[in-house]
Amino acid sequence: MDERVASAVAHWGPRFTANGVTASDFERVTRDLDDWDGWCAAWSAVAAEHEKLGRQALATGRHLSAGGHLAQAALYFHFAKFVFVADPGQMRRAHLRAVACLDDALPHLSPPGRRVEVGFEGTALVGILRLPPGPGPHPAVLMLSGLDSAKEEHRVVEQLFLERGLATFAVDGPGQGEAEYDLPIRADWTQPGKALLDALAAEPRIDASRIGVWGVSLGGYYAPRVAAAVGDRVKACVALAGPYDFGDCWSGLPELTRESFRVRARAATEEEARRIAYTLTMEGSAQAITAPLLVVFGRKDRLIPWRQAERLATAAGGDSELLMLEEGNHGCANLTPWHRPYTADWLAQRLAKGDFR
Repeated sequence: MDERVASAVAHWGPRFTANGVTASDFERVTRDLDDWDGWCAAWSAVAAEHEKLGRQALATGRHLSAGGHLAQAALYFHFAKFVFVADPGQMRRAHLRAVACLDDALPHLSPPGRRVEVGFEGTALVGILRLPPGPGPHPAVLMLSGLDSAKEEHRVVEQLFLERGLATFAVDGPGQGEAEYDLPIRADWTQPGKALLDALAAEPRIDASRIGVWGVSLGGYYAPRVAAAVGDRVKACVALAGPYDFGDCWSGLPELTRESFRVRARAATEEEARRIAYTLTMEGSAQAITAPLLVVFGRKDRLIPWRQAERLATAAGGDSELLMLEEGNHGCANLTPWHRPYTADWLAQRLAKGDFR
């Protein structure tokens, strides 16, 4: 097996299935895949099967099934492109299909979703807004992706929040998803965070006084940066597997991650990318976090060393809690029952009316 394929399977296998890829699909895509150059095509082929099921369901009026199939296709097209930066053309074609499938799925999800475009620096930051049942106004969670994730990947986690009465706004920020072609990765998320929070607060069925922020992986850095920048506009913050100082993690990152960061940070060389990585730090910002902070981490994370989580929890200016899972990998995707429901309950207790303990 190509070492890049082996690396992707070893580092992210549990993440795929935790976020909705069926075990049988994961096996049949990766089982005979011995060349990284075939990664995007292999995932796209299986994604197309799910898209066909969705289109057939739409044509025959089976809308709930259509939404499920098309959202599944979007997830698979996303994983076709997630770190496939060596072939930008093929990567973008898969990405466009991911976006189209999710857009077509949104009205048929339960609860449905709506695409929201937020004008920003001459382009748009795109998010998916989903509301729980009832008239509202609802508390809400701004959901921030990582280096290689995007809004198409978060449906399983969205559902946990929605079940607890929290609206979800999963977004693509600078360097992510639909914004990665126009806006590079940035260390300071003050302006993107404010723009996204403004858009969310302006929604008539959202309670602007009860908004939290959740982020995974590099999003676990962006989320506390947003919380630090906006003060009491954010009422609770969850940082899942995020770095305190990304530059300090650089030497331990897989080749695919380093190259994806280089491309999405608009760096010409890996050395330049490494220098940019050192600008992604909570040093000087963590003390400004006044909202309750939950830091979730796996001690066996092979991408971000676990002591990064300790640094963030210790440095935060407000109340903080560190949930360290001894056997957890990156994102604790191998132990989702031990942190996802707890995280959803934790946010619900701080944002919603009612007790979910």
